[in-house]
Amino acid sequence: MATVRFDNASRTYPGNDSPSVDGLNIDIADGEFLVLVGPSGCGKSTALRMLAGLEEVNVGDVWIGDRNVTDLSPKDRDVAMVFQNYALYPHMTVADNMGFALKIAGINKAEIAKRVADAAKILDLEDYLERKPKALSGGQRQRVAMGRAIVRTPQVFLMDEPLSNLDAKLRVQTRTQIASLQRRLGVTTVYVTHDQIEAMTMGDRVAVLKDGVLQQCDTPRRMYDHPDNVFVAGFIGSPAMNLFDVPVVEGGVKFGSSIHEIDRAFLADAGKEVTLGVRPEDLTIVTDGKGLAVTVEVVEELGADAYIYGSTTETAGEIKPIIARVDGRTPPEKGAVVNLSPKVGHVHLFNAETGRRIEG
Repeated sequence: MATVRFDNASRTYPGNDSPSVDGLNIDIADGEFLVLVGPSGCGKSTALRMLAGLEEVNVGDVWIGDRNVTDLSPKDRDVAMVFQNYALYPHMTVADNMGFALKIAGINKAEIAKRVADAAKILDLEDYLERKPKALSGGQRQRVAMGRAIVRTPQVFLMDEPLSNLDAKLRVQTRTQIASLQRRLGVTTVYVTHDQIEAMTMGDRVAVLKDGVLQQCDTPRRMYDHPDNVFVAGFIGSPAMNLFDVPVVEGGVKFGSSIHEIDRAFLADAGKEVTLGVRPEDLTIVTDGKGLAVTVEVVEELGADAYIYGSTTETAGEIKPIIARVDGRTPPEKGAVVNLSPKVGHVHLFNAETGRRIEG
C-alpha cells in the first residue's frame, strides 16, 4: 500500500489556453478512500488519468509512496484502474479476464488460479468464473472489472465513474459493496464521480473540483457543515443549500421582513451585502409574519418528511427558488404562502464578491 501526492500538478491540453487541472495539491493517506467530485468538465477524470500515467503532467509532480512517478509509464506505477465501461474482453471467460494482466506479466498458472479464486470469493463471483461477460448483468461485469484490479495487488486503486452505467437501485447496492471491499482490503483508492451523493456516502475524504481548481478537500461531514465557499455550499448536499444575497444591517443580516442576528465582528469586512446559505432542513415555518414569505409551488411528500419547493421575491427584488424540509404529516398546500426563518446557528455566510466563507 502507499500514499499518493499531487504536488502542484497541472495539465493543459494542446490548443487550450487554460489548464484542465490547475496546480492540484492533495495528500492522500495510505489506505484512504478519496473521492474526486465535481460537475462535468471540472478536471476530475484528467486528475485521475495523470495519476495513472495516461495523461502528461505539464507542471508539478505526482508521487506514489516515496517514488516520483511523474515521468513513469503506466505499467511501472503499480496502480490498477477500473473504468466506466468495464473494458472486459468479450471472448474470454470471467476467470481469464480477471487473470489476464497476471498472464501478461508472466505469473505462473497456479499463482494466477489462486489469486483469481481468492478475488472471486471476495466478490461473490465463484459461480460465474466460466461464463463470458455477455452472460453477466451490469453489476456482475463491474465486479469482474474490480476483480481484475484486485488480483494484481496494486499499491493504488483508481476508479473512473465505475457505477455510471448501472441503474439506480444497483448503483446504491454496488457502491456499498465497493466501500466495504476497500475497507477490507485497505488499498489506497482514488474514485472519480459526478454524483455528490456517491461522494458523500463512500469517501473518507472528498475533494471538490471546479474548472480544474481544487475548491475544498475534507471529510464529508465537515464539507457539509463547513463549506469553504459558495460553490461547495451549493454543490454538496441534496437537495442543495439555499443561497441568497442579503443586506448587512444593524444587528445582523436582513432575511425577508426580519433580522437574523449575527455578531457584527464577523461582518466587519463583508461590505454592504453577504451571501447567506441555509440548508432545507434548517428552515422552519414561522407564524408571526416575520421571516421570508415563500409561495409554495410543489410539495414533495416522502412520508415522515416533505420538501416544499417555492419561490420568493423578498431577496433583492429577484425571484429566487427556495427549498425547505417540513413535517410530512402536515405540509402546506400548493399555492399557499408561508413564512420561513432559519434556525439560530445554522446559517452560512459568504463574501458576496469572492464567494469565500466568512468565519463565525
